[in-house]
Amino acid sequence: MDLGLTESQELLRTTARSFMAREAPVDVIVGLQKRESSLDPELWKKAAQLGWLGIIIPTEYGGSGERLSDAAVLYEEMGRGPLPGPFFSSGVLGALTVLEGATEEQRRRILPGVARGERVLAVAITEPNASWGPGGITLAPQGRNGSYVLNGTKLFVADATSATDLLVAVRTGEGPTDVSLLHVDAKARGVTARRLPGFVSWQCEVSFDNVVVPASALLGEAQRGWTALSRALERALPLLCAYIVGACQAVYEKSVAYTQARVQFGVPIGRFQRVQDHVIRLVNHLDSARWTTWEALWKLDTGRPASASVHMAKAVASEAYLDVCNAAHEVHAGMGVLVEYGLVAHTQMSRTLFHYLGEPRWHKRAMANALAW
Repeated sequence: MDLGLTESQELLRTTARSFMAREAPVDVIVGLQKRESSLDPELWKKAAQLGWLGIIIPTEYGGSGERLSDAAVLYEEMGRGPLPGPFFSSGVLGALTVLEGATEEQRRRILPGVARGERVLAVAITEPNASWGPGGITLAPQGRNGSYVLNGTKLFVADATSATDLLVAVRTGEGPTDVSLLHVDAKARGVTARRLPGFVSWQCEVSFDNVVVPASALLGEAQRGWTALSRALERALPLLCAYIVGACQAVYEKSVAYTQARVQFGVPIGRFQRVQDHVIRLVNHLDSARWTTWEALWKLDTGRPASASVHMAKAVASEAYLDVCNAAHEVHAGMGVLVEYGLVAHTQMSRTLFHYLGEPRWHKRAMANALAW
């Protein structure tokens, strides 16, 4: 497994890092935290012009069709912000769900707009029971005059307040995985999205009140929704982990710089053993997240079985980001809680991504199942 970057990946990393420094410095990131929508129109437009919104969408659907490892280079740089916005939820998870679950006609109708930034997808899976997996999906559409009618709520829908289109997982049978996907207009009558309060980053509640959805909105085949989601998640999760790796790297660099600049008792605090212990925690978690993430990416790009590695990467990266931020706050003490400093944005994002798309305990169990333990 060669983890060295190719020449084109080095160029992408340089371009992305320059973009982040110019367009999304700390003060911009902090300002975005206060908005109801995670989508900044100017940032979104510029990212679309660079081809980043369709980086993994095949060329026949208007994207650039890059490998997952190429996209991971970009998402690591985004994670350093941490840059908010529906880059992952629309351009990765949403796009892959359409690729895996939709008909050819639906792909050609939906994906070019995603790549251009004209459509913003949000995938609505989790419900108020907060259970992750197909068993937790209970929202069942009712038939009426050849259409579907939705009444219910989805929770923890990433970036839903920015979305133009919702991909909604619904219960359409009695079997444990009898789940279908409906393509719903986010602005349709009866659809309401709001950002959830609390220490979370753009996780939203989406309510459906007698929302009428045409039969043509069924994405692909009935009862095949969870299969499509599972395939999409296997390819999407390593890119989320790459975002986390970039975030951990940024927190580590910020912490090391602070240990060198902050002086107590006449010496930099980095000379104190207890501070060094916290920095070592940072390094250990960063390296664990990076190695597991890139192993999963390598397996996917080379066509090797990757299910267990993907679950391991998500479990390790989620725990790493949370503990990296904890250690960083130990290093920074009072400075770390100043919102303008930027560490709080990472801390909030780490708590959000810890549970997003399955908490570590769920992925560890899934990894064991994949390995037939």
